[in-house]
Amino acid sequence: MPEREVWIAMLEERLPGEVQAVERNLAITSAYASWYLEKPELFKWAGMAAFASRQVGLALVLFELMHAPSVDARRTGGTGAGSGDLFGALLRAPLSLASSLHTFAADRLLFSDFDVIRRGNNGIYRDIAWAHAAYLHGGVDEVEAGCGREDDLMLEGFRLIDEGRRGFADDSGSMAACSRVREGNILLLRHEQQHTLQPLFETVSPAGRVVVSFGSELDFSCGTEEGRDRRASFAGFAGYLETATGIRSVTVEKDRWAWIEREVLPAWEAAEGSFCSGSAIERQLRQMAAKESDPLRFVTMTTGNFCRRFSFG
Repeated sequence: MPEREVWIAMLEERLPGEVQAVERNLAITSAYASWYLEKPELFKWAGMAAFASRQVGLALVLFELMHAPSVDARRTGGTGAGSGDLFGALLRAPLSLASSLHTFAADRLLFSDFDVIRRGNNGIYRDIAWAHAAYLHGGVDEVEAGCGREDDLMLEGFRLIDEGRRGFADDSGSMAACSRVREGNILLLRHEQQHTLQPLFETVSPAGRVVVSFGSELDFSCGTEEGRDRRASFAGFAGYLETATGIRSVTVEKDRWAWIEREVLPAWEAAEGSFCSGSAIERQLRQMAAKESDPLRFVTMTTGNFCRRFSFG
C-alpha cells in the first residue's frame, strides 16, 4: 500500500525522533488538535485524542523526571563519595542503597510499562493520523486507497463521517448527519482500542496494570467551574478497591470500553457541546495546536530540565 506508507512517512518527518519522547508527544498532540480545529464538525476523534495524548505526555514528563541523574553520581563520577572521604561515604551508604533499590524497582517494574504508554501514543498516531491527512487531501477515496483488511472499522468510520459531511452540505443542522459523524468517530475509537492499544496493554505487568488504571483520567473541563461532568477517571468509574486489587483494569478491553462508553464519551460530548470561537475548549485546543504547555506540564517539564541540567534529584 504505497499510498498509506507515503502519508505515514510524510507525517513522521514532522515529528521529533522517538528518543525525544516528550517533544514527540507534544507534536502528536498538536497534530490532533490542529485537525479537530480544521474540521470540528467532522473530526471528533481527533479532538478527544488531543486531550488523551496530552495526558500521556504528562506521564512521560513525570517518568523522565523520576529518572533524572543523581547529583551525587555527577559529583563523584557515580561512586557516591569523593576520594579520601570514607566517613562521608559511610554516612551516605544507607541513602545510596535506598536510592539504588528505588531506581532498580522503577527501572524493572515500571520502565517497560511506561514504555507501553509511549509506544501506544506513537502507534495510534501511525495507525490513524495518516487517514486524517489523506481525507483532508482527497476525501474518503484517498483513505480507502490506503486501507487494508485490518482497517475495516477505520474505513467504515470515515465512510460514515463522509456521509455526515454530505448531509451537512444539504442541511447544516441535520441530526441524521450528526449521528453519522458520531457513529463514524466511535468506529475510529473502536479501531484504536482493539487494533493498536489492546495488544500493547496485554504486555503490561500486574503492578503496572494498577498504576496505569489509576493514571487513566481524562479532563475535558479546561479549567471551567461547570466542568464537573467533563472529567472521566477509570478508578472512579470502576471503583478504587476494584482497581487497586486488579479486579477491574483499564488494560482489560471490556473494562476499558465500558468506561469509555459510559463516562469518557459523555464527558467529551458535554465539553464539545460548548465549542465555539473564544470558548474555553477552543482556547485549550489552540494552545495544544501551538505546542504550548499547560501550567502543570510546564512546571513538570521545567523541573525535569533543571534537574537534568544541574544533575539534581
